[in-house]
Amino acid sequence: MIMTEEILINVTPEETRVALLENGVLQEVLIERATHLGIVGSLYKGRVLRVLPGMQAAFIDIGLERSAFLHVSDMREARLGTGEFPDPEADGESLPVAGRLEKIELLLQEGGEILVQVIKDALGSKGARLSTQISIPSRFLVFLPGLDHVGVSARIEDEAERRRLRGLVRDLRAADLPGGYIVRTAGDGASPEAVARDMQMLHRIWRAIGQRMADTAPGCRIHDDLPLALRTLRDLGGGQVERVRVDAQETYEQALKFAETFFPDHAVEIQLYRGERPIFDLFGVEDEIQRALERKAPLKSGGYLVIDQTESMTTIDVNTGGYVGYRNLEETIFRTNLEATQAIARQLRLRNLGGIIIIDFIDMEDPAHRIQVVRALEKSLERDPARTKISGVSPLGLVEMTRKRIRESLGHILCDPCPTCNGRGYVKSVETVCFEILREILRAARQFDTRELLVLASDAVVDRLLEDKTAHLAELEQHLGRPIRLQRQSVYHNEQFDVVML
Repeated sequence: MIMTEEILINVTPEETRVALLENGVLQEVLIERATHLGIVGSLYKGRVLRVLPGMQAAFIDIGLERSAFLHVSDMREARLGTGEFPDPEADGESLPVAGRLEKIELLLQEGGEILVQVIKDALGSKGARLSTQISIPSRFLVFLPGLDHVGVSARIEDEAERRRLRGLVRDLRAADLPGGYIVRTAGDGASPEAVARDMQMLHRIWRAIGQRMADTAPGCRIHDDLPLALRTLRDLGGGQVERVRVDAQETYEQALKFAETFFPDHAVEIQLYRGERPIFDLFGVEDEIQRALERKAPLKSGGYLVIDQTESMTTIDVNTGGYVGYRNLEETIFRTNLEATQAIARQLRLRNLGGIIIIDFIDMEDPAHRIQVVRALEKSLERDPARTKISGVSPLGLVEMTRKRIRESLGHILCDPCPTCNGRGYVKSVETVCFEILREILRAARQFDTRELLVLASDAVVDRLLEDKTAHLAELEQHLGRPIRLQRQSVYHNEQFDVVML
């Protein structure tokens, strides 16, 4: 089956949203808001606030609300002399990791200035994560200042093409264009002229960064990545992408100019959408976004996934639901798990779930079935641009995997914790709250000398007290020797109550 991609760009004054569709099915949503711009890829002139030898890390002031975090493993200086560096976000090209690092207290001093790049946005209560291993992407290349490495994306599998690209980059980077490079997946088949243009542009950017570094005060941003719409074209506007639809005139003109400059040879079609109906409604994207915020994700067969995201990990439970399917139970479970692998890969990308992910497939007795399900999951994740790593089935029957987390998930961007349950996902039962009120009445009566007590609670709680707890209230009134009145508060949720002494 031939895979075709289409990009939809919806622009309003305060928000830009990008949807990637594969064969008409939504696979990924990117959102950038004026009030919460992502800063991954941006460069800052930082000031070292604290060096923590015990953690081999430092806190850096880059002008944000929370101090950013720099670990020694993300410092290029810690690896100099070893010739080994970690992957600088370069489309799957992995470089060997040094076995030994310099100590951070020998590299940084409090109050010192340092050029850093944001590699992870602030997530929850954690500040942004930084690196001194600067990487600047273009259409075909990632530039690695200060390195002498030339690599090619692991997703370019043809060995002859890999050799051609590696030799081309080595020939083009003359003495006046030093630095390391990694050829991105989009570079597959790129002409020497196109690669040379990218290289010249990257060096113009790097020279400008050097000038701003000298002229800028600590705690300031000195280089921004492209805005979301153009960044999407740079990173996704190749390969199978056939069409880009934009619903804003200004962004459409910027996209046209960008495409003409950076990939003139590619046949991507950029259209201005002028329809009356919102572009995301026309293609069903709004409905898909709403479904991506729900806990359950249905499978076509009648089964479903239950997806729970916590601060430390995400768990996914696979269930057969109403699927009764094949000749025997084992075959039904196997088919459900196979179908779930495709749905899981799509949901991880659509919801932008990262970190540790635990998948509880339905238990399979046949070891061959377990192996096939893990392989199917690996194959389904091949198109995911985020780096993933999957373990086999554990002794408890769980599949453990990780997915690189750079930005906040779709749920964290679009939603706030429930003010009623404070994000727990459940509330106390009405009966539980009634017993809490009875205990609070006793507690308050023993502490304060009052004429009567007034209980303020929600309608449901007051109804329950009047229906089932009338005898308890009567016994309390007799025991305390003072009346207890109930008053409805329609604005209270079921867990909320007050006992007032009068």
